[in-house]
Amino acid sequence: MIPLAFFVSLLFLYSLLSGRLERMIVTAPIVFTVAGMLMFPALQGILRAGFTAKAGLHIAEVGLVMLLFTDASRTDLNVLRSIRNLPARLLSIGMLLTILLGAVVARLVFPQLSIWEAGILSAILAPTDAGLGQIIVNSPRVPMRIRQALNVEAGLNDGLSVPFLLFFIAIAAAKIEGGSGSLMQFIGEQLGFGALVGLVIGLAGGWLLGLASRKGWIAESFQQIGVVALPLLCLLASEMVDASMFIAAFVAGLAVQFGFKEAGKHSVEFAEEWGQLLNLGVFFLFGMAAVRDWPQFGVASWLYALLSLTLVRMLPVAIALIGTRLSAASVVFMGWFGPRGLASIVLGLVYLEQETHLPGESTIRFAVEATVLLSIFAHGLSAMPGIGLYVRKIASLAADAPEHRDAT
Repeated sequence: MIPLAFFVSLLFLYSLLSGRLERMIVTAPIVFTVAGMLMFPALQGILRAGFTAKAGLHIAEVGLVMLLFTDASRTDLNVLRSIRNLPARLLSIGMLLTILLGAVVARLVFPQLSIWEAGILSAILAPTDAGLGQIIVNSPRVPMRIRQALNVEAGLNDGLSVPFLLFFIAIAAAKIEGGSGSLMQFIGEQLGFGALVGLVIGLAGGWLLGLASRKGWIAESFQQIGVVALPLLCLLASEMVDASMFIAAFVAGLAVQFGFKEAGKHSVEFAEEWGQLLNLGVFFLFGMAAVRDWPQFGVASWLYALLSLTLVRMLPVAIALIGTRLSAASVVFMGWFGPRGLASIVLGLVYLEQETHLPGESTIRFAVEATVLLSIFAHGLSAMPGIGLYVRKIASLAADAPEHRDAT
């Protein structure tokens, strides 16, 4: 009970000072991660009290399902229709190159990993975290089109990483078992059935919500509950047919918009109210786990963490932005502010839940923890100074520079 009381007390105290702290270099993830690190001695007590790793995985699953549905439901599909848009570039060229380069670097830093295990590590660390980058996307000093691109990228790349992660896990497991039939069956069930479940629930749920709203059958206070029930239905239905609940939730979030345009508004309201509490709880527990595994990280884990946040992120972004006429300052700014956080933590837990028992499982786990831990502090502490430096750099650009145009 002591860790829970400590967490709730810290949550209350942080809420009292949140306005002032948001203007400082100390972010909420830093505060709650450090708090978790300080509470590490209580970790064994939490485990003895009945909070098992399996329970943590189930909480993480629900959290990621809700996150994927929310991100997809609030996405304006028109933003992704043209490759000329910055978000589309980051989510296509940038995303694919990040996964490819991340796997190549993983093989060089961890030669004991197979190419498919390197792909697993790269896919886990490919998505960026909107929560860790909240200072950037909320700052009016940063040009609108830059903020929009980073926000949309962070909102969607976790969902796009899931198929790659499941695919690499399936191949790695099949290589160990020595069969291809199970691989094709896994891909068909997880990806194909997942998309089908999400499409059916999203279209049917959206149509029913839209109909009830137009007829005046549904009370306004229950619209949010109706929307939030859809990703939970995806989770339960996917469990019944051995499909990917994450693919289902993401597809349902996109499909629900066709029948109920306000789905994104209601899901975001729920995420903002309850999602922040879940996020801070995850960072608190992550801090405990990081201290526990700290002696196992090693030089290779820290080296990969550094390369993942710099070369693996920044080079693909630079390539994806070729032809946009953005200044070098903007390219570096967008490349650096691609923090790794909640999505990588949850995807790492999803990988561990598969129980494939790959030879490189511990290597992958320690590399993910080191990268997220470094990102929490590096991106959190550099956010405010980085914004100030970037604003000064672009102030001298010509009036017709892309940075000065309003986002459409």
